[in-house]
Amino acid sequence: MEPRQVKTAADALKIVKQRGLTHVKVGVHDIDGILRGKYIHVDKFRSALEGGFGFCDVVLGWDMNDQLYDNVTYTGWHTGYPDANVRILPETCREIATEPGNLFFLCEFVGKAEEICPRGTLRRVLERARKLGFEVKVGFEYEFFVFAETPESIREKGYRNLKPISPGFFGYSVLRNSVLSDWYRDLLAMCETMDMGIEGLHTETGAGVLEAALRVDDALAATDKAALFKIFTKVLAQKQGWLATFMAKWSKDWPGCGGHMHMSLWKGGKPVFFDEKAPHRMSKTMRQFVGGQAALMPELLGMVASNVNSYRRLIPGFWAPTASTWGVENRTTSLRVIPGSAKSTRVEYRVAAADANPYLAIAAAIGSGLWGIENDIDPGEPVTGNSYEKKHPAKSQLPRTLMEAAGRLKASKPARNLFGDAFVDHYSATREWEEREFRKAITDWELDRYMEII
Repeated sequence: MEPRQVKTAADALKIVKQRGLTHVKVGVHDIDGILRGKYIHVDKFRSALEGGFGFCDVVLGWDMNDQLYDNVTYTGWHTGYPDANVRILPETCREIATEPGNLFFLCEFVGKAEEICPRGTLRRVLERARKLGFEVKVGFEYEFFVFAETPESIREKGYRNLKPISPGFFGYSVLRNSVLSDWYRDLLAMCETMDMGIEGLHTETGAGVLEAALRVDDALAATDKAALFKIFTKVLAQKQGWLATFMAKWSKDWPGCGGHMHMSLWKGGKPVFFDEKAPHRMSKTMRQFVGGQAALMPELLGMVASNVNSYRRLIPGFWAPTASTWGVENRTTSLRVIPGSAKSTRVEYRVAAADANPYLAIAAAIGSGLWGIENDIDPGEPVTGNSYEKKHPAKSQLPRTLMEAAGRLKASKPARNLFGDAFVDHYSATREWEEREFRKAITDWELDRYMEII
């Protein structure tokens, strides 16, 4: 039996026995989209397939630096950080390409923790789509920098003067991907082995930066693949003595890293975004979907631009939007409608960066689109030309900081309707915490500007 043939608990037990494994690896994604996991013995794995297993709920109550939130109610010192139950998802079984022969399974939180679980949040949005009669197809694109550095060397250098794996602005370079063909082939092979196949891989504009477009799939499966792609790309790079980062904006001198999401709706196995006779071949359903995304983007931005650094990318002139706008084949807008055949017509959600938790980013993108359908939201006329140079209404302006975005999300009635009060309250509090942690820092810019002269 092959890993991607596993669909049931019985299948999972069968393949583990066939391989004679003593341990398997399991993991669950936290609020920031970081994969937290461990090896477990096959005996524990067997019992966990039946009734789940306990995972300390601190992973929903701390930040990416393992610092405990002091402003959330779900968990904390006041609860004693008990175990939360998680279920193993047999259908997510994968060969670990970097550990030949070993298997990996995704998990998700259940019970009370499911209300704030990132994967659980996306599932609730997709259930909303199902009740409306829709299936959702999604494709992720990730830009990421790769450095000839290690986790140790970047710290020794103070994150300065880092050496990329290739120099200069060389977008779509055949020279670069030919010289570095071993790395490209290893990455492509790993992704095929782990069923997170890449449709296209090329150099982007910047030193050592790549872009990978993952193959389109049903929304939940596609998001699982996106989340696994990020972590295992890092694993592959570090095993080679390199370091890959999906940070939104690591340097003011280079473009940021986008995490664009392509999506379309289907009903009864047929696409519903295409209407040959309509302007731009956009069906009424697609117009409503785009209308909802555009209307709610300022309120939901905190789920898409989820870190302090995310807002360093959202500045004019660096291929990132600053207002909620839409256009047809326009890469200066935050929503790019891509007309084509019935199957290829889709919308690209361009405001998202590579640093976002993919489960929450796509939940916001899909959820807002469904809200647009439910409320018959028309997007108005598309932006033509350079959106950066146009003046947009105040209601379309995106939050400029994470704290502002967290406040907008907390106050959003549509967000609470889409994702639930428990999630909105918990998640917005974690973003407020993240901004507070940043405010404790003294930056190099401040030292250079003020220390001597003021």
